[in-house]
Amino acid sequence: MPEFRDAAMTSKAWPFEEARRVLKRYETTPPEKGYVLFETGYGPSGLPHIGTFGEVARTTMIRHAFTQISDIPTRLFCFSDDLDGMRKVPDNVPNQEMLREHLQRPLTSVPDPFGEFDSFGHHNNAMLRRFLDTFGFEYEFISATDFYRSGQFDEILLRCAERYDALMQVMLKSLREERQQTYSIFLPIHPETGRVLYVPLKHVDAKDGTITFDDETGREWTLPVTGGNVKLQWKPDFGARWAALGVDFEMYGKDHSTNTPIYDAICKILGTPAPEHFTYELFLDENGEKISKSKGNGLSIDEWLTYASTESLAYFMFQKPKTAKRMYFDVIPKAVDEYHQQLQAYAGQDAKARLANPVWHIHGGEVPASDMVVSFAMLLNLASVAGADDKETLWGFIRRYAPDAAPETHPGLDQAAGFAVRYYNDFVKPEKVFRAPTDMERAALADLAERLRSWDGGLDAEALQGLVFAVGKEHGFDPLRDWFKAIYEVLMGASQGPRFGGFIALFGVDETVALIDAALAGNLVTA
Repeated sequence: MPEFRDAAMTSKAWPFEEARRVLKRYETTPPEKGYVLFETGYGPSGLPHIGTFGEVARTTMIRHAFTQISDIPTRLFCFSDDLDGMRKVPDNVPNQEMLREHLQRPLTSVPDPFGEFDSFGHHNNAMLRRFLDTFGFEYEFISATDFYRSGQFDEILLRCAERYDALMQVMLKSLREERQQTYSIFLPIHPETGRVLYVPLKHVDAKDGTITFDDETGREWTLPVTGGNVKLQWKPDFGARWAALGVDFEMYGKDHSTNTPIYDAICKILGTPAPEHFTYELFLDENGEKISKSKGNGLSIDEWLTYASTESLAYFMFQKPKTAKRMYFDVIPKAVDEYHQQLQAYAGQDAKARLANPVWHIHGGEVPASDMVVSFAMLLNLASVAGADDKETLWGFIRRYAPDAAPETHPGLDQAAGFAVRYYNDFVKPEKVFRAPTDMERAALADLAERLRSWDGGLDAEALQGLVFAVGKEHGFDPLRDWFKAIYEVLMGASQGPRFGGFIALFGVDETVALIDAALAGNLVTA
């Protein structure tokens, strides 16, 4: 629709801003290859992680935005650098001693420690593809091993030999003096040991397309740069891959940003315009430190998906990608509720607002309706007060609050109830600390209990919120947030919580009275 495309061409949502940058490359002439190419890279020395999800999810969002503003076909390549030599043995795999015997060999030449695939590289590639398929990403997988050995990379590798001096000039500027003495853009793969060698080259023959070097024992070898006999160092490989494939867009983390001029220069020397790139900020743990696979700090994708849906993670990834964000367990409930708030808002929005809504990008324009008649934060507090060990306990309250809701008709809510119980038992329950009320708080809570005993307003959340508000005001709480803070700390063992009127409507008026009575009797503190 013209109206929709016009809105897309002016949308300030970052995927559209990036998509328009890519489109600008082809304002006058369409791509010779017949499509626009988006790429993401993966180092298969370990299992896929949350950063891998983020890169593919965000690139997919930009790719989809591009399809709304252009009729040029698109493709997404997920490139695995599996010809890289194994530099160290990962801590989280079996058969460590066996793997040590294969250090520096390409990952696709290292036996699979799990004994399931042809190599360790093939194993991790399979994990990557299963990982991406689980989330329904549309992509084409490319293995560096296949890319080098099949001849697809030969033309660019020969061009690297021809333009060796210019490429080396770019690289040497970025290296310390001692590293400059032994550096080469080409890494030979030893014909006998199969190891990737970091050795200085004695000669590069541009005419024959060969390199000559001495191995660690002093033996001289001459190898063609084609056919998988050599591998490019990772920085030249980055730019050369762009040139070989004709990549139009790639995103990567801020830790790559200082290398962007190098990647671009390599690509241009090899005769191809550099792609558009997008540098995203890295994730931090709860202490503000960079998340590291080796440290094991921060959240893994499996951990997130233990407590919340894929869509909530995609929502978190969508938000301000150029801003560093803390990624730890406490952010999950907020992400879940904000995602559903956006889903609920979407139905009433115009085209411009919909294109700015994260859920349009998360769902590729096919946005479902939210069935969360109760927020995730409310479910957590309900689980906390009810001491729920299973989601069926929560459904007992949900059905009374929303009689039309059921696990069969509200699968998202049912899933969220299960997540809430799990999150409560793993994170909230161990941290709960109840306190006794002050005299002022005791009087106000006793008054609230008496008013609820005579309440005849049904389960109207807003009316109940008004009642709670009035009690706090009449008992002199100033500011009123001190009253609500007291409610949470005395009744729930937490420093914050939901709108209490909504909680009463969900938990039940009589149940709330009993909870207040238990707190005033000192039973919660004792428990």
